[in-house]
Amino acid sequence: MKFAKGVFGVMALLFTVMTFSQTEIKNTVLDGESFMPLESASVYVQNTTIGTITNTDGKFVLVVPNKHLKDTLVISSIGFKSHKVPVGEFDSTFEVYLDPDVASLDEVLLVAETRPKTGNDIMLRVLEELPENLPDSSYLQKGFLRHKERNKKEFKWLIESAITLYDPGFDSISLGEVKVNVDQVRKSYDLRDVDSLLTYTSYLRNKGIQLRSRNLNRDTIATASLIKAIKWNDNRINGLETLFHGKLNMVRNSGNSKSLLDTEELLSKHQFKLDTVLVENDRKIYKIQISESFEHVNLETKGVFNDGFQPKGWIYVYWDTYAIKRIEYELHAASQAQRSRSKTLFDTYLNHKLVISYKEYQDKMYLNYIYYETPKLVNVGVAKDDPRTEVDESAVNKDERYYYTIQEILFTEIVTDQESVTDALSKTWDSDMFSPKPYDKVFWKNYNTLLESEEEEKLIQDLTKRYSLFKE
Repeated sequence: MKFAKGVFGVMALLFTVMTFSQTEIKNTVLDGESFMPLESASVYVQNTTIGTITNTDGKFVLVVPNKHLKDTLVISSIGFKSHKVPVGEFDSTFEVYLDPDVASLDEVLLVAETRPKTGNDIMLRVLEELPENLPDSSYLQKGFLRHKERNKKEFKWLIESAITLYDPGFDSISLGEVKVNVDQVRKSYDLRDVDSLLTYTSYLRNKGIQLRSRNLNRDTIATASLIKAIKWNDNRINGLETLFHGKLNMVRNSGNSKSLLDTEELLSKHQFKLDTVLVENDRKIYKIQISESFEHVNLETKGVFNDGFQPKGWIYVYWDTYAIKRIEYELHAASQAQRSRSKTLFDTYLNHKLVISYKEYQDKMYLNYIYYETPKLVNVGVAKDDPRTEVDESAVNKDERYYYTIQEILFTEIVTDQESVTDALSKTWDSDMFSPKPYDKVFWKNYNTLLESEEEEKLIQDLTKRYSLFKE
């Protein structure tokens, strides 16, 4: 009997190993003409939600369950011919080259059927078609988040987490129902200096206490109070709720004023010009340029002067369905007050950079990748975040005045089964990505993540070493 139980135990173990066995594939994707790395190329298993994108070096790594070895691996990039091969036959010893592929703009514009001809008209049609192109029922998305901050000298902060996004569906008008949970944390290295009087004064103003940072003395403020203020500011500026509930979730929230692509004010703040037509996976894609209109863009961030911007960028739209494939969006200082603030505090007019790409699954478009970059004031200590306030340049360390903050999210799984969605919602959700959690080695072993570039990898290794010394 004991022998039989032992046999069944071994068989169960082998079954588990076989069920969860994975194949890791990795390679580099290059432009077939220039031989330059292709960044943000899509790498995915056809008809599944498994996929990733290439980094700035054109490199990727993807973990695929062995049950998909006979399925088709697709490597594609807008404007290039796709590379397709069965997962089990993929050769990691030879780099992947994609050849350019374009369509004729004139040919597209001369189609007999009635179609919008200008960039503005195409974008209005895009917003009309959102109810058809975005999911109309609730779903979950699993993803990998990398949050990093650095000043001009070095990396100061790194967080890598696994997250779950819940969306009730585009038809839901209650945008507050969009929820985010931080499931696991892989890395959490925080080496920021706890000396931001600017953040502390903002924190006090939020509580109704009006003080200027120049009237404060760091030595008289408890470190615990500063840490509380910094945590408050982290969530205000870079919290996941901010990323998904506000204007930055520009497509999902387009039905109301909580969006950069607000339907009612779209053309008063943006103009769209049709540039050309590209091809990806044998489908034509409009490439449309985004530029400023007669009104400035205001992000309306509480407690931060985030008004007076003009947009620049590109949007890529499928010709056949008007579904959005990718958005590359920047906000540049345009008003006199914002230009003065941006140049003085950050030495740049580019204040916000946002990239959003989508993947098609079961005829609907789901988030695939998000990149958000913005400078964040940390060490001014002598001025309020107000363009009318002069900065005492002699009292400012320009190399450490602000951090470049970058957040990247790669969504690796889509869950549409309603029973699974309901079960997930019955549990406690916590969107605070800044709270450390225990490291689960087994969880991360088979979880798809974003591959760092070679430069990032060296900087992260340096941060890890410095953090280890700090902890000692």
